[in-house]
Amino acid sequence: MVEAERRLLANALLDLSNERFVLLSESCIPLYNFTTIYNYIINSANTFMESYDLISPVGRGRYSKKMKPLVTLAQWRKGSQWFEVDREIAMDIISDQKYSHLFKRFCRPACYSDEHYLPTFVTMKYWWKNENRTLTWVDWAKGGPHPTKFIRPEVTEDLLNGMRNGTKCEYNGRPSNMCYLFARKFLPSTLDRLLRFAPKIMKFG
Repeated sequence: MVEAERRLLANALLDLSNERFVLLSESCIPLYNFTTIYNYIINSANTFMESYDLISPVGRGRYSKKMKPLVTLAQWRKGSQWFEVDREIAMDIISDQKYSHLFKRFCRPACYSDEHYLPTFVTMKYWWKNENRTLTWVDWAKGGPHPTKFIRPEVTEDLLNGMRNGTKCEYNGRPSNMCYLFARKFLPSTLDRLLRFAPKIMKFG
């Protein structure tokens, strides 16, 4: 998975006009129109890679002591694989050999590199310009290894508005309730309802 992400970044970097890079899944939807999303990302002083220290078997419990001294337990992080980074970080990710090789060797099931490599890497090297949060809204309320999958009847105006405005965060150092630009997981059956709500809620023209 990590190698696939690095190849995607490498291909996107070939276009010299690309300054920001967002990884999404096929089950993601935009919560705002393109102009709003573009302006939010391009005008941000920071990047958006979720990264946190989780004291549990699925957090610190996945760390291998064999990673020392390059990565210590105190530096080990977990986070969402859905990220936004700038060109500097993207270049560093695709050129990294030291840490990516380390994770290939020592982060194996039940350690999943896509949940640990980039959060750890970015926190170690770019902590000063990372927001430590993702731009993709996900519902983990039901517990388990996978987030909620939304089906057609569950897509409502209230659901979408809650995703858009129901959270508090900081943006460029100021309080904001616009914290997520995307959301998942939406099944294909939700498309017609999403298209119906798009002009009114997401302001698609």
